[in-house]
Amino acid sequence: MESAGISFVWRLLLAGVLGALIGLERELRAKEAGLRTHFLVALGSALIMMVSQWGFGGSEGFHGTRGVDQARVAAQIVSGIGFIGAGAIMVQKHYVLGLTTAAGLWVVAGIGMACGGGLFELAVATTVFALIGLELFRFVVKMVRLTNMSATFGVEKASDIPRLLSRLKDAGFHVFSYKVESWSGVGYRVQASMREKARGDSKLSVLRLFQHDDSISLKSIE
Repeated sequence: MESAGISFVWRLLLAGVLGALIGLERELRAKEAGLRTHFLVALGSALIMMVSQWGFGGSEGFHGTRGVDQARVAAQIVSGIGFIGAGAIMVQKHYVLGLTTAAGLWVVAGIGMACGGGLFELAVATTVFALIGLELFRFVVKMVRLTNMSATFGVEKASDIPRLLSRLKDAGFHVFSYKVESWSGVGYRVQASMREKARGDSKLSVLRLFQHDDSISLKSIE
């Protein structure tokens, strides 16, 4: 029994270390969930996995009936981790942040379950693949990086709005949403959310695009 207890402790330790490795990468990127969160998710998942497997040894059925399903507790990790993942996701204006961190927590929960179930090679391999994927895909995305921005324009007439959108498109910006509001009776305010493949300072490009246009003015950009 003592050796089994030591084995369980090692499983918890390995789960915590592997979860912390992924958490460290998120911590260095200043993401919502960092080292401690990933460590605790992996540690807790390993513990629950072991409780699910070995905590109900005496739960056989009576008179030939089926015993308690020992996997039912572990199965709740998969659905329960969604609550933590949802807490890492934030919506700011038209942008969604934290999806990668939420997905990382989901993977870390699986790593913890693998450690708790004794699948050590699988847990280590998943950790290595996750870290490689986070860094490799970051490099790939940087190579084809799209810059998202939100800009507010002032236009004098409604007929200027299609011209505004057309000029942004011709300059290489993709406007994926915009909102038009009346502006104190002197024209219209257009709030546009757009993206462009990064080529230097995209905000400066927008500023230069309309600096000599009297009917369209750039009010703010972020």
